[in-house]
Amino acid sequence: MDPAQLIPTPDTIPAPWGFFELLLILTFFCHLIFMNAMLGSAMIALVREMRTQPTDPPPCQDIAGKLPYTIAFAVNFGVAPLLFLQVLYGHFIYTSSILMGAYWLSIIGLLILSYYSAYLYKMATNLPAATRKLTLAASLVLLLAIAFLFVNNISLLQNPQVWSSYFQNPGGILFNLADPTLLPRYLHFVVASVATGGLFLAILALFQQKRGENGAAKRLSTGMKWFTYATVVEIGTGIPFLFSLPKNVQQMFIGGDPLHTALFLASLVAAYYCIYYGIKERVWPATASMAATVLLMVLVRDLARQAYLAKYFHPSDLQVVPQWSPLFLFVAILVIGIAAVIYMLRLAARVPEEVR
Repeated sequence: MDPAQLIPTPDTIPAPWGFFELLLILTFFCHLIFMNAMLGSAMIALVREMRTQPTDPPPCQDIAGKLPYTIAFAVNFGVAPLLFLQVLYGHFIYTSSILMGAYWLSIIGLLILSYYSAYLYKMATNLPAATRKLTLAASLVLLLAIAFLFVNNISLLQNPQVWSSYFQNPGGILFNLADPTLLPRYLHFVVASVATGGLFLAILALFQQKRGENGAAKRLSTGMKWFTYATVVEIGTGIPFLFSLPKNVQQMFIGGDPLHTALFLASLVAAYYCIYYGIKERVWPATASMAATVLLMVLVRDLARQAYLAKYFHPSDLQVVPQWSPLFLFVAILVIGIAAVIYMLRLAARVPEEVR
């Protein structure tokens, strides 16, 4: 069967596709920062908890208090890029979501359970170590499961040639396990979250150090070590991920196309500076390097998706039917919403830790 016959007709869009592409890149960048900080800090906290003896005090009070907030921010900042993805690739993402519909719908329940588990972990400070480990592990396992479901959906989105498997498996439980990039992509994402989580903990420790809290300097150093070592491992996981890509996509990033190759090399340079500043334990330069790396990898990811779908579709193929007033209203509400979030964060920062 010709895969092109299975691709639905796309809807029209109210503005040129480049406008939505820019919003997709920027909002997905913000989502990745929060999501990686959330998942990475939870993984680091679980490692700390596993090393704790039953009689030791809770080792991760700083993470326990922040984890529910990072989950909330990751979820809320994930709405916008998902919407913009649907605007540009709706006829692909809707189809891939239906193919794995049973799992896709389960994400809501998994997320609620993970959020509750994170709150239980926050409130388990005075409970036995086994209870803390159980609540945190439950939240983390659910978050990792959700991450895998998202990776699987993107894999299905980019490979319409496997959609015909639905006719042999029509129950909405399709996993694209035959995709050689599925597991390397997932592993690359998880390791990246550990790096960001370590940096997030270092930033928290830096502010604690300025307030004169005991042990902040040690926590800063530990966070930067997590960031540095995980970044090195992330580069290592990126190599099999790169070579698991289809040849036509892979070649574009290793000399086949000037733009693709330049962005990929720039991301490697930014990753080098992440390691350099991580070793030096310079938090803000490392943060800037990490942000640059994430932004460049978002651009690389976007170009890779376009290369995957090149023989079927490009966003420039979408028909534009101008509707500027709803678009301007959306942008205005988006700006107001971001300003409100920043204001609330500033207010929350002024509240003493023991009151939160």
